Amino acid sequence: MSRVHALSGPPPLRRRPAGFKGLARVITAQQLSVASAAAIWDRIEARVRPFTPAAFLAMPNRDLRRAGLSRVKIDTLRGLAGVLDEGTVDLGALTHAPEEVIHAELTALKGISPWTADIYILFCLARADAWAPGDLALQYAVRDALRLEARPSLDEMVEIAEAWRPWRGVAARLLWAYYGVLRRSASGLPA
Repeated sequence: MSRVHALSGPPPLRRRPAGFKGLARVITAQQLSVASAAAIWDRIEARVRPFTPAAFLAMPNRDLRRAGLSRVKIDTLRGLAGVLDEGTVDLGALTHAPEEVIHAELTALKGISPWTADIYILFCLARADAWAPGDLALQYAVRDALRLEARPSLDEMVEIAEAWRPWRGVAARLLWAYYGVLRRSASGLPA
């Protein structure tokens, strides 16, 4: 990891707000490039004001589609906004819960994957020991940093990350920064 740090430098914090707004942003980013997700998010955030579950529920689907959300993401976000608006789920109460509890509560909601829960815990709750074994960029970064022959599986990612406890979230941020440096280097852009 010292070699990774030497190449990438200190990783950016990339902190996002907790609660509905932060989780909505993570859902928006599912299976998209960082640039595409940011563009769609900017359009959604400009339309939904204030960014609350009730305001989101009041937004017509056509406006959300024009912002760039897919039907599946609209359904997921409406489902989330609905349970938050009804009080069935309380994201504020989950803020201090153990990662396993947060993960279980979030993935019980339709459309919220393990990756989404992991990224929410990492970026919105800033947990030092959170880990996102299903993140593709993180898998490639681990492969390259550890000079593995193949991209590690989910189980291998969990096993590898045990060495970094209780700072797996810090390792993830460092590895994402490393992945960015490698991509810029491969594209010929300055690192």
